Amino acid sequence: MITVIKNAQVMSPKFLGNKDVLLIDSTIAAIEDNIVIQSDAVAIEVIEATGKILVPGFIDSLVHVTGGGGEGGFTTRTPALNLSDATTAGITTLVAALGTDAVTRSLPDVLAKVKALNEEGLTAYCYTGSYHIPVTTLTGSVTQDIMLVSEMIGVGEVAIADHRSSQPTVNELAKVAAEARVGGMLSGKSGIVSIHCGDGPSQLKLLEQVVAQTDIPITQFYPTHINRNQSLLDAGVGFAKAGGFIDLTTSTTAHALAHGEIKCAQALTYLIKQQVPLSNITFSSDGHASLPDFDQHGRLQQLLVGEEKSLFAEVRDAVLEQNLALADALSVITCNPASVLGLNHKGRIEVGFDADVVLLSGPELEIDSVWAKGQKMVETGNALIKGRFE
Repeated sequence: MITVIKNAQVMSPKFLGNKDVLLIDSTIAAIEDNIVIQSDAVAIEVIEATGKILVPGFIDSLVHVTGGGGEGGFTTRTPALNLSDATTAGITTLVAALGTDAVTRSLPDVLAKVKALNEEGLTAYCYTGSYHIPVTTLTGSVTQDIMLVSEMIGVGEVAIADHRSSQPTVNELAKVAAEARVGGMLSGKSGIVSIHCGDGPSQLKLLEQVVAQTDIPITQFYPTHINRNQSLLDAGVGFAKAGGFIDLTTSTTAHALAHGEIKCAQALTYLIKQQVPLSNITFSSDGHASLPDFDQHGRLQQLLVGEEKSLFAEVRDAVLEQNLALADALSVITCNPASVLGLNHKGRIEVGFDADVVLLSGPELEIDSVWAKGQKMVETGNALIKGRFE
């Protein structure tokens, strides 16, 4: 596959100027002022992108690819992800996870879905474990799972400060993080520990205690849902200023926003004003997870489904409504998660990086076309390639 994208405004996410970008097979081969290739031996697709913006493919660090939910009984189990749910949202790389239900949802099922998504053209990884400690693994060990299963890059999402968690202790969480850290070191992966943060009053205290009482660095943890309420967001400010990573969740409901959740675009603006390092902030969609609303007694009131398209929607709102620079807003779904997750070939438009790119058009920054590993997946907003059963 050879594709030349001509005269696009290239953002790596830093603005590089109007450039031509050459994609050969699954790699970005060249970024030049003018690229001309003439050959009768191979098919070359030339894309005229004048007036359009070329950005890195989006990285979504938390997607429930086999579905989630179940907090309201068996009829509330959410459906599985389809390939086009991700690609039409501009997502070219994702990380899958189990949620509350690790009984009817299993790691073998998640891994099989991840392998299928890779075969269909995405780059997909997953976490071992789930909400609960002791963690469920494939091999009997977090370290072995991360070392021996190529798609497994960390553990999670382990729940804290949540009535659905296993109420882990400092020692229990420290041991899981230690196993993940060693597995990552020995396999050249991040070994990151994805942390689900509930709305309990303990907030991030458990993570802070592990860091204070052990040799595990704060960067081993990757807490998400930090925009759940203002108090947790403020706790995230301190965590990030201490060197930690924090993740904001883009999928939400009107009910959640009315009861204290902070819209991602607004939360990002707030964090920047609080002088949180931008490189320590990411967005994830929590796609295909359940979005439950519980009453004061912990009883489920309603449940919706997280959407992958919310990921870029919040980046767009950060630019169009919050007046953030596009390069800054893009970084939370491109280079920042790539760095946190140890994906050194993702998240930027650079020579030698994976040919994952998204073409944006119009003043509203609409997703026009998407290439994943050099293969065009979306054109004029419509999926060219769909999953086998879509």
